[in-house]
Amino acid sequence: MTSDRRVLIAREHDPTRLQRAVARGEIRRIRRGAYRPAGQGSAGDAGADRTLALDRLRAVDRQLRSPHVFSHASAALLHGAPVWRTPRRVHVLVRSRPSARSALDIVRRRGLPDRAGSVDGLPVTDLDRTVVDCALTMHPLDALVIADWALSQGLHRAGTLDRLAAVRRRNGTARARWVIEHADDGAESPWETWVRYLALRSGLPRPRTQLPVVVDGRRYRVDVGWPEHRVLVEFDGRVKYVDGAFGAGYDADRARFAEKLRDDAIAGSLGVRPLRFTARDRAAPLWVTSRLLSQFPRSVREEARVLRLLPLPDEAW
Repeated sequence: MTSDRRVLIAREHDPTRLQRAVARGEIRRIRRGAYRPAGQGSAGDAGADRTLALDRLRAVDRQLRSPHVFSHASAALLHGAPVWRTPRRVHVLVRSRPSARSALDIVRRRGLPDRAGSVDGLPVTDLDRTVVDCALTMHPLDALVIADWALSQGLHRAGTLDRLAAVRRRNGTARARWVIEHADDGAESPWETWVRYLALRSGLPRPRTQLPVVVDGRRYRVDVGWPEHRVLVEFDGRVKYVDGAFGAGYDADRARFAEKLRDDAIAGSLGVRPLRFTARDRAAPLWVTSRLLSQFPRSVREEARVLRLLPLPDEAW
């Protein structure tokens, strides 16, 4: 079965042909009444999960008959923001109050915005509104990942804070303000945001991102650092240790050796080696926090207090 569009909507196709295509493994159901070609990646792969989430948005856009605008985490995906956790549900703003019989994989909220943009032909809240909505409703780490990226795309912090101040609600505004105030356009991946979030949650001073370190005329950048305390932190992605990860000639062993030389140079200049974390450490946030704190002088550790406003990463939300 073929289609000139990636997502197939059941009502637009012969049901018998759809059933046969499913039986042959040619297409797979992505939500009620919507399918896409099979073989689009396995569940659990970040890229495949993101593509699936975007395909669900396209399906919902074609299935909904009433006016709607994608919002919250769905809007963040459409704008191109990285995410800490790929959303499993589609978020839309609609004109009327949602029905109790609404599909469970769609989160409908009443109230179409006065202004909305468009991404790939899909209606979406503007970036300011998206960041505010995410900061008010998402786990603060998830929201911080999006806010970091938005700042790098030109989001104006002051204007976004003004927009938050205009929101008529009490719950969640203090946490949302913290997210927007602590967003940093220097974060180059959600993992760097994760390290910074743990540090800030523990009460450590605000770090610098992409900290420049010059050694013998060579300029390096460290992911996160507190130069006044000589504390440096790097996040190591597994991909850099895989041959061919960045092209046919990429040699993982050579990359490891270059990394060691880099760390040796930084240590020789500053007297400290970067503290390194990997994706495996995601399961042990308290251990990561303890390691971070251990690098600081006693006076800093004694003043540090956990911000109860901020839950641990991946805590139920």
